[in-house]
Amino acid sequence: MAPRFPDNGLRVHRVAQSDPLAAPLLAELAVEYSTRYGRSPGLVHASLVEYPADEFAPPHGDLLVVTRDSEPVAGGAFQRHDENTAELKRIWTSREHRRQGLGRYVLEQLEAEIARRGYRRIYLTTGPRQPEAVALYLAAGYTALYDPDLPAEQIGKHPFEKYVRVSDSVGAVA
Repeated sequence: MAPRFPDNGLRVHRVAQSDPLAAPLLAELAVEYSTRYGRSPGLVHASLVEYPADEFAPPHGDLLVVTRDSEPVAGGAFQRHDENTAELKRIWTSREHRRQGLGRYVLEQLEAEIARRGYRRIYLTTGPRQPEAVALYLAAGYTALYDPDLPAEQIGKHPFEKYVRVSDSVGAVA
């Protein structure tokens, strides 16, 4: 899959959860989640950094950070959900860089890596107070696994899925 932003200075980094490039992702997610769901940023941040880092490590997972001119601007991760399913986590775009297609770019990068790893299905959940995320996943071809006619708060976590074609090798899709 060709990158959407070949001339915008974007670079994709595979990093560990403890890598300094991941720090802005975790810090901003903590503020975002605390603002939307009422927990303190410190507690949310602690839960993010205490999450088992090996869940986002190869061979079953990955954490990607996208930089522009060396500045982290977006990122996301996946982990193994089951033998055939990867679960997306922590999709993030820096507040200063939103509305530029970076969330979609991160999804494309993660989906390509998930297919290379042999997963056939992607699963994710997003919260009821994240309509931008819901719109992103629907626009990217994910299927809602809930009744969209119900009020968001009644649904709770919003689950989605998408099936992917498994790659035969890097760059070739079956």
